[in-house]
Order: sequence, then structure tokens, then C-alpha cells
Amino acid sequence: MNHPKFLVKTDAQGKYRFNLTAKNGQVILSSQGYSSKSGCTNGIESVKKNGVDDDRYDRLEAKNGSFYFNLKAGNGEIIGSSEMYTTKAARDNGIESVKTNAPEAGIEEVSAS
Repeated sequence: MNHPKFLVKTDAQGKYRFNLTAKNGQVILSSQGYSSKSGCTNGIESVKKNGVDDDRYDRLEAKNGSFYFNLKAGNGEIIGSSEMYTTKAARDNGIESVKTNAPEAGIEEVSAS
């Protein structure tokens, strides 16, 4: 059985990024780029802490009519952003998935492809 995970990788610019994946392997939250591995790890801990708090989510609509959300830390900084969803209900399910999966997610490093 799969488990929720924070997948950490280095992008082409040498920045560290993470994706939170649900048990089915689908990406439910993606981070910004971090200049250090420790910064990325701190970002993951922030998702675990803030991800359970409904007030930390900004529920947004893109100009093209798609829906997405940002998860923010207590200081208002964006920790991660969702993929685009076709409906508000799907976006809200994505938020619930972060709330459920983030606290128990492990961390796994992956090599860039």
C-alpha cells in the first residue's frame, strides 16, 4: 500500500522543491523553490503544521475559470500551491486531501529526471 509522501527533488536551476503526494501517488501540493535543502525541509514541516488549519488556505479562481488553492504559513508566506481543478468541489477535495495526508506523510528524495 502506498503512503502519502513529500517527494523532494532538485530542479534544473539547483533549487530544492517538494511535492506532497496522496496515497494514490497524485500530487496535491507543490512548493516554491528553496535555495537550500534545510529550507525545503522547513517548508515541509510548515505544511505539516499549517496544513491542518482551514484558515491557512486561500481558495482561488484563475482567469481561465480553473480553481486552485495556496497554503500559507502564519506569516502569510505561500508554502505551497495546488494543481488546477475544473470545479470548486474538486479544489475543496484537494484541500481536504492535504489536511488528511500532510501530517502523516514521510519524506523521500528523488533524483531529477
